[in-house]
Amino acid sequence: MRRRVRVAAYAVVVRDGQLLLARSPGPGGVPEWVLPGGGTEHGEDPCDTVRREVEEETGHLVEVTRLLGVHSTRRTFPARLGRAVDHHGIRLLYEARVTGGELRDEVGGTTDHAAWQPLDAVPGLVRVRLVDIALRLWRERPPTGRVAP
Repeated sequence: MRRRVRVAAYAVVVRDGQLLLARSPGPGGVPEWVLPGGGTEHGEDPCDTVRREVEEETGHLVEVTRLLGVHSTRRTFPARLGRAVDHHGIRLLYEARVTGGELRDEVGGTTDHAAWQPLDAVPGLVRVRLVDIALRLWRERPPTGRVAP
């Protein structure tokens, strides 16, 4: 079995009671809302990843203001033309604030729409689980940077 570690960084950007989200086509073609962010490039600082990804996916420029926490996942993916993959994902979740730019959709990337969503509407959205984890970290601000599953 092959092993793979992926480090990614995501932004929690809340302004005027709204959360900045991006929409991803999702598995099976069902769109789902995600936090702006993504994988770090080799040698890239995760804070730089957050700034780059937020701008790519939403058009906004942000300043990272705080590390909220770390979320770790481990999954095994079945073999495709080779060995199965033991995947370990490490996700760094940062609080950030908008400093410039204009809201726009990403073109030719992993997301197709960016929007500010009211915080009280988020539970009704089709979204990835990481959105809920990030909002709990943002609200609770646990000293360990982790929330119970």
